[in-house]
Amino acid sequence: MKRLAVVGEPVSHSRSPAMQNAALEALGMSEEWIYDAIEVSAAEFPQRIASLPEEGYVGVNVTIPHKSLALEVADEVSAATAAIGASNTLIFDQGSIRAENTDATGVLEATPGSVRSGRTLVLGAGGVSRAAVWVLSGAGSEVSVWNRSPERADELVATLEVDGPAPVSVSSEEAELGGFDLIVNCTAVGMPGRDDDPFDVLPITRAAISGCVVLDLVYSGVETRLVAEAALAGATAVGGLESLVRQGADSFRLWTGVEPPLDVMREAASAD
Repeated sequence: MKRLAVVGEPVSHSRSPAMQNAALEALGMSEEWIYDAIEVSAAEFPQRIASLPEEGYVGVNVTIPHKSLALEVADEVSAATAAIGASNTLIFDQGSIRAENTDATGVLEATPGSVRSGRTLVLGAGGVSRAAVWVLSGAGSEVSVWNRSPERADELVATLEVDGPAPVSVSSEEAELGGFDLIVNCTAVGMPGRDDDPFDVLPITRAAISGCVVLDLVYSGVETRLVAEAALAGATAVGGLESLVRQGADSFRLWTGVEPPLDVMREAASAD
């Protein structure tokens, strides 16, 4: 049996196992391949990853909070992944670990083309934030970055290599002024177990987001409060389903060399 998994802490909420196993079944690959979930702490991450190939694993997705650690355990890193400085996909091949980043693909393909080169506010400074800033800057967007801890936003801006306009870090006050075409939520606000009012904890106001696109990368199978509130405020609200599916499909191709069925993955990811 060839094994795949999502690795993180926590992972119980992840829709990736349902999505990837549905794709494997639809392609007649489920008798030889299986995708599961592995919860592991940061301290245990390097040793656990090193043990996976011996257990039959071909590759894994890496999620919060290990996307930077994934680079440290890799023997090979793609150019894009090195520029982003975070990896969400590891491939095990003949004793070697290769790091890739498919989050960037997921963000870009979930973003309406009309706002890809406009003004963007990225909320958060973790691994998926780095991918979002990198890919949207490369598409021509002027990206501003906000994080609850300002020094982390400063670090992202200072260390990220981009091919487009250089990103800048902003304060909450600056972010709340608005004027953005696209807002991308890469924070944990809206994850299962949290019922934060996004307008209380994020530097956005209902007035400022009216008329813009809000892409919420949090996805657990239900509509997040940010997506619901943004739609009520007059924004074009985009949930994280499409980004999840697109990044997962890109990982699937890297592991198997097979084109996955996107419609099957969407249906499985959105099922109760």
